[in-house]
Amino acid sequence: MTIDFYLETKRLIIRPLQVSDYPSWFEGFSNRLPSQHAFDEGLLEMSIATSEWFSQLVDHHHQLWQKDDTYILAIFDKNNRHLGMINIATLARANFNWGELGYAVHNYLWRQGIAYEALSNLLPHLEDHFNFHRIEAHINPTNHPSQQLIQKLDFRFEVTREKFSFENGKWTDKDIFFLNLHDKEL
Repeated sequence: MTIDFYLETKRLIIRPLQVSDYPSWFEGFSNRLPSQHAFDEGLLEMSIATSEWFSQLVDHHHQLWQKDDTYILAIFDKNNRHLGMINIATLARANFNWGELGYAVHNYLWRQGIAYEALSNLLPHLEDHFNFHRIEAHINPTNHPSQQLIQKLDFRFEVTREKFSFENGKWTDKDIFFLNLHDKEL
Protein backbone atom coordinates (compact mmCIF):
# COMPACT_ATOMS: atom_id res chain seq x y z
CA MET A 1 0.00 0.00 0.00
CA THR A 2 1.24 3.48 -0.85
CA ILE A 3 0.20 6.46 1.23
CA ASP A 4 -0.26 9.74 -0.57
CA PHE A 5 1.67 12.28 1.49
CA TYR A 6 5.04 13.86 0.73
CA LEU A 7 6.29 17.20 1.99
CA GLU A 8 9.61 18.78 1.09
CA THR A 9 11.05 21.78 2.95
CA LYS A 10 14.32 23.65 2.55
CA ARG A 11 16.30 20.87 4.26
CA LEU A 12 13.82 18.09 4.97
CA ILE A 13 11.51 15.47 3.52
CA ILE A 14 8.49 14.43 5.59
CA ARG A 15 6.61 11.31 4.56
CA PRO A 16 5.44 7.91 5.79
CA LEU A 17 8.07 5.23 6.25
CA GLN A 18 8.62 2.75 3.44
CA VAL A 19 10.19 -0.71 3.71
CA SER A 20 13.19 0.59 1.73
CA ASP A 21 13.90 3.09 4.55
CA TYR A 22 15.14 0.35 6.88
CA PRO A 23 18.91 1.07 6.62
CA SER A 24 18.44 4.81 7.17
CA TRP A 25 15.90 4.33 9.96
CA PHE A 26 18.09 1.76 11.73
CA GLU A 27 21.16 3.99 11.48
CA GLY A 28 19.25 6.98 12.86
CA PHE A 29 18.12 5.07 15.94
CA SER A 30 21.46 3.27 16.37
CA ASN A 31 23.41 6.54 16.45
CA ARG A 32 21.42 7.98 19.33
CA LEU A 33 23.34 9.15 22.36
CA PRO A 34 22.52 7.97 25.88
CA SER A 35 19.54 9.79 27.38
CA GLN A 36 20.17 13.54 27.59
CA HIS A 37 17.31 14.35 30.01
CA ALA A 38 14.25 12.82 31.66
CA PHE A 39 12.13 12.99 28.48
CA ASP A 40 14.71 11.50 26.12
CA GLU A 41 14.62 7.74 25.55
CA GLY A 42 18.24 7.92 24.45
CA LEU A 43 19.94 4.96 22.85
CA LEU A 44 17.47 2.10 22.38
CA GLU A 45 18.02 -1.65 22.38
CA MET A 46 17.77 -2.38 18.64
CA SER A 47 18.36 -6.16 18.50
CA ILE A 48 14.71 -6.93 17.63
CA ALA A 49 14.68 -4.32 14.84
CA THR A 50 15.44 -6.65 11.94
CA SER A 51 14.40 -5.79 8.39
CA GLU A 52 11.47 -8.22 8.74
CA TRP A 53 10.39 -6.53 12.00
CA PHE A 54 10.68 -3.14 10.30
CA SER A 55 8.54 -4.30 7.38
CA GLN A 56 5.81 -5.26 9.86
CA LEU A 57 6.18 -1.87 11.57
CA VAL A 58 5.68 -0.09 8.24
CA ASP A 59 2.59 -2.21 7.53
CA HIS A 60 1.23 -1.37 10.99
CA HIS A 61 1.79 2.36 10.39
CA HIS A 62 -0.08 2.09 7.09
CA GLN A 63 -2.99 0.27 8.77
CA LEU A 64 -3.25 3.01 11.40
CA TRP A 65 -3.26 5.57 8.58
CA GLN A 66 -6.04 3.75 6.70
CA LYS A 67 -8.18 3.56 9.86
CA ASP A 68 -7.76 7.32 10.52
CA ASP A 69 -6.27 6.34 13.88
CA THR A 70 -2.72 7.71 13.80
CA TYR A 71 -0.70 9.33 11.02
CA ILE A 72 2.98 8.49 11.50
CA LEU A 73 5.51 10.41 9.44
CA ALA A 74 9.27 10.16 9.22
CA ILE A 75 11.62 13.12 8.96
CA PHE A 76 14.54 12.72 6.54
CA ASP A 77 17.18 15.08 5.24
CA LYS A 78 17.70 15.46 1.49
CA ASN A 79 20.26 12.61 1.59
CA ASN A 80 17.61 10.25 3.00
CA ARG A 81 19.17 10.28 6.48
CA HIS A 82 16.49 9.49 9.09
CA LEU A 83 16.25 12.38 11.58
CA GLY A 84 13.11 11.68 13.60
CA MET A 85 9.39 11.01 13.63
CA ILE A 86 6.08 12.87 13.86
CA ASN A 87 2.73 11.38 14.75
CA ILE A 88 -0.77 12.84 14.66
CA ALA A 89 -3.30 10.77 16.59
CA THR A 90 -7.00 11.23 15.88
CA LEU A 91 -8.71 12.01 19.20
CA ALA A 92 -12.21 12.63 17.81
CA ARG A 93 -13.91 13.23 14.47
CA ALA A 94 -17.67 13.96 14.13
CA ASN A 95 -18.05 17.66 14.99
CA PHE A 96 -14.50 17.99 16.36
CA ASN A 97 -11.77 16.94 13.90
CA TRP A 98 -9.42 16.91 16.86
CA GLY A 99 -5.91 15.47 16.91
CA GLU A 100 -2.85 15.17 19.10
CA LEU A 101 0.63 15.98 17.80
CA GLY A 102 3.75 14.13 18.90
CA TYR A 103 7.31 14.48 17.65
CA ALA A 104 10.86 13.32 18.30
CA VAL A 105 14.21 14.12 16.70
CA HIS A 106 17.20 11.87 17.38
CA ASN A 107 19.09 13.42 20.29
CA TYR A 108 22.41 13.76 18.43
CA LEU A 109 20.60 16.16 16.05
CA TRP A 110 19.04 18.48 18.62
CA ARG A 111 19.38 22.27 18.46
CA GLN A 112 19.58 22.37 14.66
CA GLY A 113 16.00 23.56 14.07
CA ILE A 114 14.86 20.24 12.61
CA ALA A 115 11.71 19.84 14.71
CA TYR A 116 10.69 23.47 14.15
CA GLU A 117 11.24 23.26 10.39
CA ALA A 118 9.36 19.97 10.11
CA LEU A 119 6.39 21.00 12.25
CA SER A 120 6.04 24.56 10.95
CA ASN A 121 5.85 23.20 7.41
CA LEU A 122 3.54 20.31 8.32
CA LEU A 123 0.95 22.31 10.29
CA PRO A 124 -0.65 23.95 7.21
CA HIS A 125 -1.37 20.46 5.82
CA LEU A 126 -3.13 19.15 8.91
CA GLU A 127 -6.34 20.91 7.93
CA ASP A 128 -6.44 20.34 4.17
CA HIS A 129 -4.81 16.90 3.89
CA PHE A 130 -5.77 15.33 7.23
CA ASN A 131 -9.01 17.23 7.96
CA PHE A 132 -8.09 18.38 11.47
CA HIS A 133 -9.48 21.54 13.03
CA ARG A 134 -7.89 21.44 16.49
CA ILE A 135 -4.45 20.06 17.28
CA GLU A 136 -3.17 19.53 20.80
CA ALA A 137 0.25 18.75 22.22
CA HIS A 138 0.26 16.96 25.58
CA ILE A 139 3.55 17.82 27.29
CA ASN A 140 4.97 16.98 30.69
CA PRO A 141 4.97 20.17 32.81
CA THR A 142 8.75 19.98 33.32
CA ASN A 143 9.63 19.33 29.66
CA HIS A 144 10.59 22.93 28.99
CA PRO A 145 12.35 22.39 25.61
CA SER A 146 9.20 20.81 24.15
CA GLN A 147 7.00 23.55 25.64
CA GLN A 148 9.24 26.23 24.11
CA LEU A 149 9.09 24.58 20.69
CA ILE A 150 5.32 24.22 20.67
CA GLN A 151 4.81 27.82 21.82
CA LYS A 152 7.16 29.01 19.05
CA LEU A 153 4.69 27.30 16.69
CA ASP A 154 1.87 29.48 18.16
CA PHE A 155 0.24 26.76 20.23
CA ARG A 156 -1.44 28.23 23.31
CA PHE A 157 -1.43 26.79 26.81
CA GLU A 158 -4.91 25.64 27.81
CA VAL A 159 -4.77 23.61 31.03
CA THR A 160 -2.77 21.18 33.12
CA ARG A 161 -4.59 17.83 33.24
CA GLU A 162 -3.68 16.13 36.49
CA LYS A 163 -2.79 12.44 36.48
CA PHE A 164 -3.78 12.35 32.82
CA SER A 165 -1.36 9.89 31.22
CA PHE A 166 -0.04 6.56 32.54
CA GLU A 167 3.73 6.58 31.95
CA ASN A 168 6.59 4.67 33.55
CA GLY A 169 4.26 2.91 35.97
CA LYS A 170 2.45 5.97 37.28
CA TRP A 171 -0.16 8.57 36.35
CA THR A 172 1.46 11.83 35.23
CA ASP A 173 0.25 15.38 34.69
CA LYS A 174 0.22 16.89 31.19
CA ASP A 175 0.19 20.50 30.09
CA ILE A 176 -2.20 20.83 27.15
CA PHE A 177 -1.27 23.23 24.37
CA PHE A 178 -3.62 23.73 21.43
CA LEU A 179 -3.84 25.26 17.99
CA ASN A 180 -7.12 25.81 16.14
CA LEU A 181 -6.03 25.53 12.53
CA HIS A 182 -8.94 27.62 11.21
CA ASP A 183 -7.83 30.54 13.40
CA LYS A 184 -4.25 30.66 12.18
CA GLU A 185 -2.71 32.02 9.02
CA LEU A 186 -0.37 29.09 8.33
